[in-house]
Amino acid sequence: MTQIVVDTEKCVGAAQCVLSAPDLFDQDDDGFVLVLEENPAGELARSATTAATLCPSQAITVQD
Repeated sequence: MTQIVVDTEKCVGAAQCVLSAPDLFDQDDDGFVLVLEENPAGELARSATTAATLCPSQAITVQD
């Protein structure tokens, strides 16, 4: 099972995760990442991996 883990201390609010996977990520009132679906499957799991790759602060980790 895929699991998204986020280190909010690393997040810089660039929103690349939200732009690349809006079904999985959002931003809080301060602009920091919020995970909408911690255990995505199928295409959403692939989107999570893409978002983790695009994250400039490497705050997102996708574990299988």
